[in-house]
Amino acid sequence: MTTTLATRISPDEALTLLVEEDLLALGIRANEVKGRFHASSDPVTFVIDRNVNYTNICNVDCMFCAFYRHKEDEDAYTLTYEQIKPKIQELVEAEGTQLLLQGGVNPDLPFDYYTDLIGAIRKDYPELTIHAFSPTEIDFMVTLTGWPLKTVLEKLRDAGMSSLPGGGAEVLDDWVRHKVSPKKVDSLGWLQVMEAAHDIGMRTTATMMFGMVDRPEHIINHLFKVRELQDRTGGFTAFIPWTFQPMNTKLEKLPKTATGVDYLKVLAVSRIVLDNIVNVQSSWITQGLKLCQTGLYFGANDVGGLLLEENVVTQAGVTAETQSAQTMINLIHNTGRDAAQRDTAYQILKRYPRN
Repeated sequence: MTTTLATRISPDEALTLLVEEDLLALGIRANEVKGRFHASSDPVTFVIDRNVNYTNICNVDCMFCAFYRHKEDEDAYTLTYEQIKPKIQELVEAEGTQLLLQGGVNPDLPFDYYTDLIGAIRKDYPELTIHAFSPTEIDFMVTLTGWPLKTVLEKLRDAGMSSLPGGGAEVLDDWVRHKVSPKKVDSLGWLQVMEAAHDIGMRTTATMMFGMVDRPEHIINHLFKVRELQDRTGGFTAFIPWTFQPMNTKLEKLPKTATGVDYLKVLAVSRIVLDNIVNVQSSWITQGLKLCQTGLYFGANDVGGLLLEENVVTQAGVTAETQSAQTMINLIHNTGRDAAQRDTAYQILKRYPRN
């Protein structure tokens, strides 16, 4: 990262941008920051992935979640490897490279469930990137085993886990977290999991879901916590913000949630603040294809994954049909940029130039 501390935006400046700056001016500034990492000739990227939720049983009871069930619920489930394997095979046959593996905090699962599952996947699919277990799940494993955080992560890594997704961050401000997810790992705990992962050489992503009870200052607080950790470790490959989807959740009757304009402003400010993270993703699954495409003019350089399976936001009423590679290629080409399939580490696998 070439930006010096003397030239970096401050929290007060970032808050002013988010609250007061003109939308189009924000987009221009965000794209200027993007240009430090990505030339205009560089392709916009996507990954072919699948999100397998191995269990929907969870005792954390987040108010914003429509996915979780308690074990006595009729539609509660926990998948075996034999149930998961056909899903992985479909991913591989679609030339996918990333398996996203996440679930609820299921108190009945032993630690061996996780290592055995990862080990079986690694044995049968040695080339697949296993992008697994959010910090909330890792924190549960630490409590379950009584082992140090790094020990838990090392055992997962040794079993075959490749990298860690940034889920469960929501907004890294404990006032917000106390309101909507009081049983969940706090903001420091989330950051500690990520730092420990980085310390053992595991790369991760960082995320933010906003538009619940959070205010602009909470969003800025989140961004600067991520930036400070990245300064220390350099372990985040990408940042992915998206908006809260209220349907079927305990927060469904909130008087106001984030708009498309709010999303673009947060996306742009994220790109400006996070001057030490190379990649910023525009989300189609929560924002829709058109707004995702617009996000490429507001600092984003990546449109995420095809998500051959998705179960969490669909439970919140979002229509999230699987996208084809051609759909994503066309979306990118229509912004005047080349497209490329990448892997989890953002290495280009296949480039699709415009005709």
